[in-house]
Amino acid sequence: MENTWQKGIQTQREECRDVDLNVQGEFPTWLDGTFIGNGPGQFEVGETALEHWFDALAMLRQIKITDGTARYSNRFVRSEDFKAAREDDRVRRSLPGTPASGSVLRRLYQALAGGLQDNPSIGVTRMNKKLYAVTESPVGLEIDPKTLETTDRRDLTTGLESDITLGHTHFEGNTQWGMGATFGSECAYTLFRRSEGNSPKPISRLQFDEHPPYIHAFALTEQYAVIPESSFGVNFRKLLFDTARGGTFLDAFASRDCQSQFHIIDRTTGERTAAVSADPFLIYHFANAYEESKSEAESESESESIVVDCVRFDDITAITDLTVENLRSENPDLPEGDFVRYRLPLEGGTAERERLFRGPVEFPTINYDAYNARSYQYAYLAATDAGGLPTAIAKVDVEQTTAQRWSEDGLHPGEALFVPAPEPTAEDDGVLLSLATDGYDERSVLLCLDAETMTEQARAVLPHRVPYGFHGQFYETSNPTRSMA
Repeated sequence: MENTWQKGIQTQREECRDVDLNVQGEFPTWLDGTFIGNGPGQFEVGETALEHWFDALAMLRQIKITDGTARYSNRFVRSEDFKAAREDDRVRRSLPGTPASGSVLRRLYQALAGGLQDNPSIGVTRMNKKLYAVTESPVGLEIDPKTLETTDRRDLTTGLESDITLGHTHFEGNTQWGMGATFGSECAYTLFRRSEGNSPKPISRLQFDEHPPYIHAFALTEQYAVIPESSFGVNFRKLLFDTARGGTFLDAFASRDCQSQFHIIDRTTGERTAAVSADPFLIYHFANAYEESKSEAESESESESIVVDCVRFDDITAITDLTVENLRSENPDLPEGDFVRYRLPLEGGTAERERLFRGPVEFPTINYDAYNARSYQYAYLAATDAGGLPTAIAKVDVEQTTAQRWSEDGLHPGEALFVPAPEPTAEDDGVLLSLATDGYDERSVLLCLDAETMTEQARAVLPHRVPYGFHGQFYETSNPTRSMA
C-alpha cells in the first residue's frame, strides 16, 4: 500500500476565498448550509518542526452548499500563536509536544505566570449567534462566518474559577453545557451550563491533586452528566519543574496512582450520584449516553444504569504515539481504540464493558440533534485499516452490533457529520458529510454519503489538499443547530 496517509500530515499554506467547486454526483436538493471544520494547517514554525499532531497551527476549512453547488474557503486562525510563528518564526507558548522558543528563564517565567497557548485547532462552536474557533484554552477566537477572518477574542473562563475550558461542549437549544479546568497544586474540573447571553453557572466541581486526569470530553443523559476520570494525566508539578528545560505537556503525561472511574453528576443538583470504577482507560470522544431503566435492561435482576458509548484506549500511547514523526512513518504504530459500550450502575460499583466495533477507530458521531442523551441505534466512526490515518467510514448498529463500511483506495475520510433530511422517517434518514484527503491526487474532497445505505451521493473536489482535520459542524441555513458534540 502506498503511503497515501502522509499527504494528510503535510503543511498547506495556501488560503482560498469563495472558490466554486466541481461537484461530482448530486447533493440532495434539501441540503442547504455550511460545513466548517477545524484542524492542522501548518506543522513547522520557521526551522522548528512541530513534534505532535496537536501542535499544528489551526486552519479553518469551509464549504457552503446550496442548490446543489459548493463554494470553498480556507484560512488560518489569526491567534497570537499564529502571529508569532509567521512574523517571528517563534513558538510563542509551549504546545502539547513542542517547547516554547526562548531561553530557560523565559520559559520558566511563562510557566510561573500561567501563560497558555491560544492556537484553537480542536473545533468550532456557535455562542450568542457568533462563531468561535476553540481548543483547550482560556479563549475562543471569533470568526467571521462569511470571510473566515479572525475578528475578536473571547475569554471563555469569565465567571468560572478555571484556567481553561474544554474544546468539546454540548448544546440543548440555547443552553451550552461545558467544563472548565483549574491547574496547580490543587486541580479541579468544573461542570457548567451557560444560557445564551448569560454568564456560565457552575454546577459541580471535581477536585484532584497536582496530577489530575486528562479529560477531553464528557457525555450527557437527560438527567446526568458522565465525566470520565482516566488513570492517565499531566503531572503539573513535574511540568512546572521541567518546562524551563524544554519539557512539555506530553513529557509530564504519566500514569496516575488511582483507578479509572466515571463520575455521574446530577445535572439539576450538581451532586455526584455515583462513582463507577473501570479498568484503565483513556477516552477522547463519546458517541452518546442515556439512562436505562430496569424494564429496558437485559435481565430483571439488573438495576438502573447509564449506557455510555465511546472510543476507549488502553493506555498512555493514545496521546504519546500521536507524534508527527510516527504518523508520517512508513509503518506508524497507532493506538488501537475500540468503540465500546459501558453500563454504569447508578448505585455505584464496577462498570460493565462490551466491544461494539473493533478499532482502530475514532471521531464517533450520531444524529446529534435528535438522539443525543437518548436511546439510539446508529453511530458513525472513522476507521483505520492500515497506515497513519483513517481509511473508511463505519456505520455501527449499536443494537445489533453490526456494521456497514464505505471506503475508497487512497482516500482518508475525516469525521462524518450527520445531517438529517427535512422530514426524517428514520434515525438514519439523512446524509453524512466528511472531508477526506486524497493521497493520490493531492486534493481533498467533501464526501456526501447516504447515511442509510452508505453509498456515495456526491463529492465536491477542493482546489488543493488540506491536512487531515479534527472536528467540524454543519450549520443548516434555516436551522443552525449543532451537528455533533
